[in-house]
Order: sequence, then C-alpha cells, then structure tokens
Amino acid sequence: MAALLFIGFWVLLGLTALFIGMSGGPRGARARLYGQSKGARRTIAIVVTVVFVGMGIAIPAVVIAGNEDDNEAGAARVKLSESQERGRELFGQVCQQCHTLAASDAVGRVGPNLDTLKPPKALVLDAVLNGRARGAGTMPAGLYTGRDAEYVASYVAAVAGKQ
Repeated sequence: MAALLFIGFWVLLGLTALFIGMSGGPRGARARLYGQSKGARRTIAIVVTVVFVGMGIAIPAVVIAGNEDDNEAGAARVKLSESQERGRELFGQVCQQCHTLAASDAVGRVGPNLDTLKPPKALVLDAVLNGRARGAGTMPAGLYTGRDAEYVASYVAAVAGKQ
C-alpha cells in the first residue's frame, strides 16, 4: 500500500510537470485552468472526472485486494480447516479467558500457556470434557461437549506453539 502511494505521488507530480510544460509554463497553466474558454472548462471537466473515477476505482480495489480472509490463525499463519475455524471461534468464547494462545491473541493468566505446553488433541479433548482435578479444580468439566469439544481440541493442537 505504501509503495502504491509513493509511486502514485511521483506519477501525479510527473503529470503535473507535463501539463505545466505543455501549457507554456506556470502562467499558461493557470490561464488554461482558470480561464473561461471552452477548452479550459473541458480540461477541468476531464481532470475532475479522471480523478473521481480513478479514486472511485482505485480505493475500493486496494481495500478489496488487501482484505483477504485466508482462514489463517493469527500470527501463526496455520491453514485451518472448517472445523478448526469453528474451534477458533469456540476457543475465543470461553477458553481465552484463562489460557494463553498466540494464534487467538489470548493472554489468560489462570490456566497454562498452551503455546508452551503444546498439548496433543487427545489431551485437550480430555481437559475440555473432564476438566482438571476431576472437574473440581480451576478448569471445570464439560466446558464443551460433543463436536464442539472436538473442534476446540483440533484447533488448539493445530496452532499451539506454532508462532
């Protein structure tokens, strides 16, 4: 984006110099731009149209091109499956309050840092279903059940420690 702005600035500066040069210098350019002749009005109309149409096309094109959602998890840039993407959403609703996981920008301080622990899917699934310390500890049992628990476990196993 910065490179496009830099290049655009120099192109605009070059076109301005070309216009001034072809109008007979600064005085001729002023007369052409501010004059009341038919040619001056036509020149202004063309310049204004080109600028507005150019901005109307260029700005949305740059925004759309830079707004891709690749289903990548945070800074880890791990490609996620559809179920792992659902797991990321579920992790963000409950788990990030206690656990640290860079891929979700989670900085909880109660539970362990999952990036350091790098738990396998089976361990995460067991913790989500059964809790820790038989469910009477700081992590209660049954935070998620069924497919949701599997989605969270799959997501954490895929992204933990991948930064």
